[in-house]
Amino acid sequence: MATRSSWWATLPGLGLAVALALLAWWAAPHLPLISAPVLGVVLGLAVAIGRTRRVPVRPDPLPPGLRLAASRVLQVAVVLLGAQLSLDQVAGTGAAALWVLMGVIIAGLVGAALLGRALGVDRDLRTLIGVGTAICGASAIAATTPVLKAAPAKVSYALSTVFACNIAAVLLFPILGHLAGMTQQTFGIFAGAAINDTSSVLAAATVFGAEATDTAVVVKLTRTLGLIPIVLGLSVLVARQAKADDDASARPGVWRLVPWFLVGFLVLATVNSLGVIPAAAQQPLSTVATFCITVALCAVGASTDLAGLRRTGPRPLVLGVVVWALVVGTALGMQALTGLLVLR
Repeated sequence: MATRSSWWATLPGLGLAVALALLAWWAAPHLPLISAPVLGVVLGLAVAIGRTRRVPVRPDPLPPGLRLAASRVLQVAVVLLGAQLSLDQVAGTGAAALWVLMGVIIAGLVGAALLGRALGVDRDLRTLIGVGTAICGASAIAATTPVLKAAPAKVSYALSTVFACNIAAVLLFPILGHLAGMTQQTFGIFAGAAINDTSSVLAAATVFGAEATDTAVVVKLTRTLGLIPIVLGLSVLVARQAKADDDASARPGVWRLVPWFLVGFLVLATVNSLGVIPAAAQQPLSTVATFCITVALCAVGASTDLAGLRRTGPRPLVLGVVVWALVVGTALGMQALTGLLVLR
């Protein structure tokens, strides 16, 4: 059990993360194409840069609170994301759209694993880039970070890679959709299946049209369900690896393999599917989840080991761009195969 002194020790770092998140929350609406969580990473990185240029304080008061924000606050945000999902929405997208999403997720994950290994990218980093590109950007990275216990530098690099692809998508997708003569529904499926972050999906779809936006939201939320088997599978793999490294003879219990935040995510999604969560409460819960993610990502940015990031080199960025291009191509190909690539 945490002592009172240990809680006091978290206040400086946690307070800094909250303050940065509030600043990002205020500034993001005034900046084009940038969501509060992404801006939070940028502000956190600015703090990290400032900390490397001053004489270090010993002991440093920030790490305990930054770790709390980057882990527990992050996990609470993942749980709250379940309130945005209804299992009925999955059925509403139709079997064909589900095939498109399955193709995208498989292509993204397998592509990241194979190309990342070929490029010599660290396993945790290529996993973060893979889930972020294949499923739902920053939210997927947020969900897998506590399972992998990934270093802040790797999380920041993965988020930066996803962010670069998001910017390209918001700028290029509406143009591509109009040039190709996509219908509203076709573009909605394309945007929901191929763009990483939900905020960027909405930004691109809103430019294209109202019907495209409605379709894109449903497809994107359905794609987010891919977090469940992916995080659960990673939990099993991480637990098995830990057991092998420790040469433990006892098999870990099932409940120890399941992260508590994943259980909470499932419970909230199920409750929402049953209609227990009032419609009026969903938007506030979504707002709280986004703010928690912003707080966590501010902490991740501020905790970044910049020297380690420099040592990583450009290969992860190359990996992220190539895997995203693979996801975009797969989305278009699967839509064509399933008859959902309808052109005017």
